Amino acid sequence: MSVRFFCTPSPRSKHIWRGGLPSPLPFVPRAIAFGGPSPLPACGERLPSPRPSPRKRGEGAEAARANPARRMRLLWLLSGIALGGMPLTRAMAHEIAGNRFFPATLTIDDPGVNDELAVPTISITKSGDEPPVKQLDFSGEYSKRITEAFAISVAPTWTKLFAPGGPTGTGASGFQNLDTTAKYRFYKDPVHELIMSVGLSIEWGGSGAEGVGADKFSTYTPTLFFGKGFGDLPDTIWWARPIALTGTLGYSIPGSARTATFDPDSGDIDVEFHPHFINWGLSLQYSMPYLKSAVYDAGLPEFVNHLIPIVEASFQTPAANFGPGTSLKTTGTVNPGVIWVGNYFQVGLEAIIPINRDSGRNVGAVAQLHFFLDDLFPTTIGQPIFGGPVAPAKLF
Repeated sequence: MSVRFFCTPSPRSKHIWRGGLPSPLPFVPRAIAFGGPSPLPACGERLPSPRPSPRKRGEGAEAARANPARRMRLLWLLSGIALGGMPLTRAMAHEIAGNRFFPATLTIDDPGVNDELAVPTISITKSGDEPPVKQLDFSGEYSKRITEAFAISVAPTWTKLFAPGGPTGTGASGFQNLDTTAKYRFYKDPVHELIMSVGLSIEWGGSGAEGVGADKFSTYTPTLFFGKGFGDLPDTIWWARPIALTGTLGYSIPGSARTATFDPDSGDIDVEFHPHFINWGLSLQYSMPYLKSAVYDAGLPEFVNHLIPIVEASFQTPAANFGPGTSLKTTGTVNPGVIWVGNYFQVGLEAIIPINRDSGRNVGAVAQLHFFLDDLFPTTIGQPIFGGPVAPAKLF
């Protein structure tokens, strides 16, 4: 008698396009897609399972006592059985759906729920005020999973405003209000590389310095996040399979509708309305790691195979509670750039291009160093609080 295993498709043979010859690309398990060993034998391999020969009672125990090496093998076997019987978590490092790895984006938030640390993130821009003010930001973000699908993040930002910015026109510096986000991933489709999450971001009023523009009131922004890879496209457009699209759609609600200020000199009361905004954004990505591992190995340099060219766009549209004279224009930026991805961290660099005069002056820049804590420390701080160790995702 023998046992025959079903064929397990290999992502690096006939299922990858070589020399422009198309072939079907079925769904490949995550570990196999990124170069890990297949848990099953090769196609058609037969494993013999002969019947055990009859053994007299006690013969096995006597042989084990007489052979110390055999006793050690039995101990290793029992240890393996004990470890194999332990419950395994379904948590995985990074945000991966099927063959698709979704990187952490720099401008908009990605749909992933992970243990990660982004520090530092450095950006420099020039505002659309009259006169324009140059602004330098140093920020960081720490995200911690509570469960496999739920995480909380904390993001402080330190800002320097150059002259003529600040209350006195000579510049200012200090921390912005602290931002926190709770995010829950409620849907994942590995076959179609689709992820959807919901979250609530809170800007905690009064936690930052007024001199750099921090508000005294809190702002609450419920947000929908999504990510979609196009690895399920037909063979006729195989070159588009590495493309992925992520996006956000949120609605910011200030905790205070307006602020009234009394001018003792004139006796007037100035009222400042706090408008609601629709915050929306998209990122368009072309994953070179996906191209090599799941579509076509073009023999490119290894450095290129780690790159993800990306274009992000982030916009704000006034929605409600805007006072007289408030500009109703949508503001935002378009940020082309590139992300280099490794096994334990990624580095990103993007230009910041304002879409109109109200959005800013000149072209700015943003750079980020991002660590994958779930891969660096899978059994300690990189695992969910409620859940076992994560399965590290070795992308390369």
